[in-house]
Amino acid sequence: MRKVRGILRPGAVRLLGLAALLLLVPALGACSSSSDNGMQNAASSPDHSTESKEAAAGDRATESGSRSNGDETARVESETTGEADRPTGKREHNLEPEPQAGLLTAGEWNDLGRWNEWEELLDSSEGADNRKYWSFYSFKRLELTVTGGGRPVSDAEIAVIDKDDQSIWEVRTDINGRASVFNGIFEQQGGKSKYQVVVKAGGQTKRYENVDIRRSQSQTLEIKLDESVPVSNSLDLMLVVDTTGSMGDELNYLKTELKDVVERVAKDNGQQLGIRVSTNFYRDEGDDYVVKPFPFTGDVEKAVQQISGQRANGGGDFPEAVDQALDNAIHDHDWSEDARARLLFLVLDAPPHHDSTIVKRMQKLTQEAAGKGIRIIPVASSGVDVNTEYLMRFMAVSTGGTYIFLTNHSGVGDDHLEPAVGEYEVKALNRLLVEVINRYCGSGQSTGIE
Repeated sequence: MRKVRGILRPGAVRLLGLAALLLLVPALGACSSSSDNGMQNAASSPDHSTESKEAAAGDRATESGSRSNGDETARVESETTGEADRPTGKREHNLEPEPQAGLLTAGEWNDLGRWNEWEELLDSSEGADNRKYWSFYSFKRLELTVTGGGRPVSDAEIAVIDKDDQSIWEVRTDINGRASVFNGIFEQQGGKSKYQVVVKAGGQTKRYENVDIRRSQSQTLEIKLDESVPVSNSLDLMLVVDTTGSMGDELNYLKTELKDVVERVAKDNGQQLGIRVSTNFYRDEGDDYVVKPFPFTGDVEKAVQQISGQRANGGGDFPEAVDQALDNAIHDHDWSEDARARLLFLVLDAPPHHDSTIVKRMQKLTQEAAGKGIRIIPVASSGVDVNTEYLMRFMAVSTGGTYIFLTNHSGVGDDHLEPAVGEYEVKALNRLLVEVINRYCGSGQSTGIE
């Protein structure tokens, strides 16, 4: 069953969190083994069965009211405010094993590759609530494919221009020459429908007038450049990791997994690609540090040592300084001007603080990441609630990323929220992350966007 927390008003987190800790019975996730078959598209290759996304996202009040925790007061609070409980706390499991690569389990869901289901989710009551909560209102989408000399063009610059000659959305194509642009994503009434689309790559420019961008139909614009464009060999890999105290149940395991991923990607692709890694860690205001950044480096061992040196501490309330971490990650680092892929893995268990200023900042950061070709790939850890899931998926969709979430199958850490997705394959986290990186830099299959 999907454990829905819903939207919490400021000040309600601590009270409901305390009630949950005292009264809720931890839930055990059903265990299954990871598949060792070849790489498959996680958005369409089931290994175990979850509830349908429609059922998962539906009727939060019914689901909240059906919990057999005996807490009528908490149930009524949930129903009358549109709020539901945070995922349960520590699960009953055996003594956790020593950290080693391959222990944590995870799934992946690519909303860009399952667009009809994404639109259905957005239209559900839960989706509508969270679109309003985070002010990601409209996902009017146009997909583009760019080829040059008959071959996909990666890292092509695409801009959507309105009638006032203002750019409303910018993005760069992936290794398959694909990209999605959006119209009026932060506007409650949505944007206009007709725009100019400008594509630049390899010194070539194409302009398309009166391009219609609206949600009600599936749209693809095929752009053919006269000449092929060389593919960059640069891969920028950034890790942005929450190191507050609430991450303590999984951080040591995540450190081991992330170190293994960095080493494996370098080993698999180091001869073909120029790989640079940046590790960044964040907490919250009032902690020992808010953001602890490290610049991009081609020295993989140095990056591994930076990961090893981190400890979980600080925090206290539920939200953290996600916005400040992303601001630093996007603006204060030397991202490659030309790259095969720029990947930002955001590992977290809590959302940013919620006020109008920070919400607008998250919107701006999302749009700027898309324009720079930085694909945000969240890795949702234990403690992530429904609101956080939606924000992470909004950001992944907007920047051409994908959504990764830890599962209970490993028996490690606190309880993990079952996401509002269809069937997915459970894999070892390190294996899944390597597959995702290889897909985006062209060492594996496509990015999963159909």
